[in-house]
Amino acid sequence: MTSFFTSVMLVAATVFAYTIATKIHQKYGKPYTVPVLIATVIMVAGLMLLHISYDVYMKGGEWINKLLGPAVVALAYPLYQHRTLLKKLLMPIALGTFIGAAVGIASGVLLTKWAGFDMVIIESIAPKSVTTPVAMVLADAQGGIMPLAAVFVMIAGIGGAIFSTIICKVFRIHHKVGLGVGAGSASHAIGTARVMEVNAGAGSISTVAMSFSTVFVSILTPLFIWLFV
Repeated sequence: MTSFFTSVMLVAATVFAYTIATKIHQKYGKPYTVPVLIATVIMVAGLMLLHISYDVYMKGGEWINKLLGPAVVALAYPLYQHRTLLKKLLMPIALGTFIGAAVGIASGVLLTKWAGFDMVIIESIAPKSVTTPVAMVLADAQGGIMPLAAVFVMIAGIGGAIFSTIICKVFRIHHKVGLGVGAGSASHAIGTARVMEVNAGAGSISTVAMSFSTVFVSILTPLFIWLFV
């Protein structure tokens, strides 16, 4: 009963933290106020202050984790809304996402290898650019650490949500295909949610790119680890 109560309280705390983060983002609307970043900071600070371990948190956090799949499926709605446009742009989106997936895996694998990290870190970071459930399974299949893979996914997603606006301004990327493919292939659902706030069409393209990226990363991850490690 105590364990169940703790799990319920931790889930409630997570929802509360995200609600606060959403209010802050609605008020300020800055890239660095994305709800997932602020909620993560609040929860990490709270867990550290109360000396609650990751294993204890995940007894309740696992319930939220199971909702990630349905949340990703819910992104199919904007696909339906922009289905005519997506049919016309299918090949450019697929090609751009393939390149994005290849660069994402190669950069993670090569940088960690050159930095001298252990093989388990390389295997955990390789699938960082896809949604959490897929990345965790891919990392585990290669011999990586699933929770660590989830951390890398969060870093990629939050980083993309924060810096994508700046990067697009610097390189003058304004077309919705560029915005959508970049977000979907590099920062999965978090980046998709962010770009959808800016441009609904780009958000739909990002959703397609995220789906393509899942397939491409699943195929390329073991190949790239075999080639480069």
